[in-house]
Amino acid sequence: MRVKSVESIVSPPSPHFVGDGFRVHNFIPSARGLSRERMDPFVMLDYNSKFYFEASATPKGVGVHPHRGFETVTIAYQGKVEHHDSSGGGGIIGEGDVQWMTAARGVLHKEFHEKEWSKNGGIFQMVQLWVNLPAKDKRASPKYQSIENKKMGKWQLPDNSVFVDIIAGELHGIKGAADTFTPMHMYNVKMIKGGICDLSFPKHYNTALLVIEGSISVNSTHEALTDHFVLMANDGENFHIEATEETKILVMSGEPIREPIVSYGPFVMNTEEELQQAYEDFRNGKFGHLAD
Repeated sequence: MRVKSVESIVSPPSPHFVGDGFRVHNFIPSARGLSRERMDPFVMLDYNSKFYFEASATPKGVGVHPHRGFETVTIAYQGKVEHHDSSGGGGIIGEGDVQWMTAARGVLHKEFHEKEWSKNGGIFQMVQLWVNLPAKDKRASPKYQSIENKKMGKWQLPDNSVFVDIIAGELHGIKGAADTFTPMHMYNVKMIKGGICDLSFPKHYNTALLVIEGSISVNSTHEALTDHFVLMANDGENFHIEATEETKILVMSGEPIREPIVSYGPFVMNTEEELQQAYEDFRNGKFGHLAD
């Protein structure tokens, strides 16, 4: 098998706020070379790098808003998030946990800092990833997966230099916790300094790494620092990551859906007509009801 080489290393774009509770760097699709089509099936990635929020009696976040046509995946590294949606899904996630919401045919939701965490404030660090759905599944029923860290698949090297939480897909025959509509792998990888993690994904899968903590060397040729995004080329299968200090990274690799992507605001569809219909259905109250 050929080595999967590094296509580019992307520094974090200038941050902006989503609502008043999420200070994010938008890598997908804002960063150079990271279009929705290039990263298919991953159509958006907002990264809330470490940011200190003052204590607040009123939790900060994003109020009621709609989605259709894709899934939101929220991964907590520090802080706590509370989620509610119009299909009845909801819960609280803390460090190491994941919320996986399938918007599909349409859902309203809101997300805020968890109430008790908000009262104390602290360092907040999260990823929200949008995963596209194939056309045949965009009208599926909404659903919600609350994935606690203890429910994830676990793999580690015998020398304890590498620990992997398998959110989706599998690694060395160990399956992740999330149900997905298309083939993909999503891991949180923790390594001590000098730890080496060898990974292999199909050549045509779109693959990337986000350095959450520390720094890494990829294939002994490219260095990536904290908060940087590593885009892997579609030229091989195998690659290795070495931690040059204690490190945590998010790994994502997915089979592209290869369907037209027509997106605006909170909707990801296949045609302009479907996009217009989504807005019309939202205005007509077809996404259900969710109190502010």
